[in-house]
Amino acid sequence: MLFQTLDDKGQCVGIYHDGDLLFDDLPKDISKTWSYSQYLKDRRIEYAQLYCGGRDLIEVCPEKYADDLKSSTKRLKAYVRSFQLGKISLSDHCFYDLVPKEFLLEYCELKSKITKHVLANYEKPKNYDFLVDLTKIVTDINYRKLNINSSKLREKSYSTDCRKFIRLINSLEPYCKYNIFGTKTGRLTNARGSIPILTMAKDYRVVVEPTNDWLVELDYNGAELRTVLSLSGEEQPKGDIHDWNAKNLFGGCDRDEAKGRIFAWLYNSKSTLKDAESIYKRSEIRSKYWDGEYVRTPYDRVIKADKHHSMSYIVQSTFSDMLLRQMIKIDKFLENYKSHIAFCVHDSIVLDMSDDEKYLIPEIKKMFSDTDLGNFKTSVKAGKNFGKLYNLKL
Repeated sequence: MLFQTLDDKGQCVGIYHDGDLLFDDLPKDISKTWSYSQYLKDRRIEYAQLYCGGRDLIEVCPEKYADDLKSSTKRLKAYVRSFQLGKISLSDHCFYDLVPKEFLLEYCELKSKITKHVLANYEKPKNYDFLVDLTKIVTDINYRKLNINSSKLREKSYSTDCRKFIRLINSLEPYCKYNIFGTKTGRLTNARGSIPILTMAKDYRVVVEPTNDWLVELDYNGAELRTVLSLSGEEQPKGDIHDWNAKNLFGGCDRDEAKGRIFAWLYNSKSTLKDAESIYKRSEIRSKYWDGEYVRTPYDRVIKADKHHSMSYIVQSTFSDMLLRQMIKIDKFLENYKSHIAFCVHDSIVLDMSDDEKYLIPEIKKMFSDTDLGNFKTSVKAGKNFGKLYNLKL
C-alpha cells in the first residue's frame, strides 16, 4: 500500500494515503513511501528515496508533474522560512501541526505520484538493506539532542576565530544531523544548519559534553592502510601500523616519516615504491575494483572515477561502508541500554555512556575491532567532553 509520511520524528505519527490523513493507528499493510520516519522502524517498507540515491523530489519528478511540484515546493520553503523567523523548531514540533491540511494533501499526493514513478523505473540498489539500516540510525542521531556548553571556551574568547565559533554554535540547534548521500564515497557529511561535528576544530570540541556521564571514542589505528591490507589479502599487524611500516618498509625511520611516505605513494598513481607494492598490492587492488571507468567496491557501491582518483575511492569508500556497518552493529547492541551512539567522526564512533553501563566497554571494543575486513587495532578514549579524551587501558 502506497503512503506518505507527514514527519520523520518518532513522536509525530501521521501518514497520507489515498486522499486522506491518518494519525496514530496506522494500517498494517502500508509498504511503499518516499522516505523513512522513525515510527516505521519495525516495519518492512520500500523507500523510493533510497532507490534513487538520495536525490530530491524535483530531480526525479516526471515532466508532467514538474510545474505542480515547483509550486508546491515553493510553498513548502515559505512555510519553513516562516518557522525559522518565528523561532519555531521543526526538531521539537510536528510538521503537520504547523501547516494547512489542504497543503499536506496536495503535497503528499504529488509525492505519491513521484514515489510510484521511482519505484517503477529505478533499480533497487544492491546495498539497499544497508542503506535502510543506516538511515534508521542516522535519523535517530539527527533527533537526539547534544549537550553543548559553549562556556567551556570562555578562556579562549580573546581569539576572533573562537568568538566567531561561539556565535555559530550558539545560533544552531543542538543536533548533529547527517546526510548519507553527501559524498561519492559514502562518507557522511553534516547537514547544513546542524552542529558541524565532522569539521569542528579539535580546540573547540570541549563544548560537546555527554548527556549521560562519559563520552567514549572508539578509533581505528591506520584505518585506510588496514583496509588496503585487507583488500590485498594480507594479515593485519597487531601493533601500530605506521611503526610496522617504519620497521618493515622504510628501514627503521620514525613513525611520522613512514606515515607521510606511505600515503604519498598510495594515492599517487605515478609514484613507485617497490617494497610497499609487494605488501599493499596497489596495482592488483586497482585492477580488481576499477574497470577503467567505474570503481565497484566490495560493499556494492559504484563510483565513476578516473585512474588518479580510483585508489582513493576504492579505499575510502570501502572503509567508510565498513565503519558505518560497525556503527549499525553497535547501535543494535545498545538498543535496550541508556548508553547510545552520540555521533561518528570519519574513522571513529563516539558513545554517550552511562556510568553504570561502563562495564560494556570491553565488549563493545571487541565488537568494533572485529570487522568484515579483519581484526582492526582499536584505541578507546573517554572523558567528560569531546575535547579532552584520555586513553583507556582495556
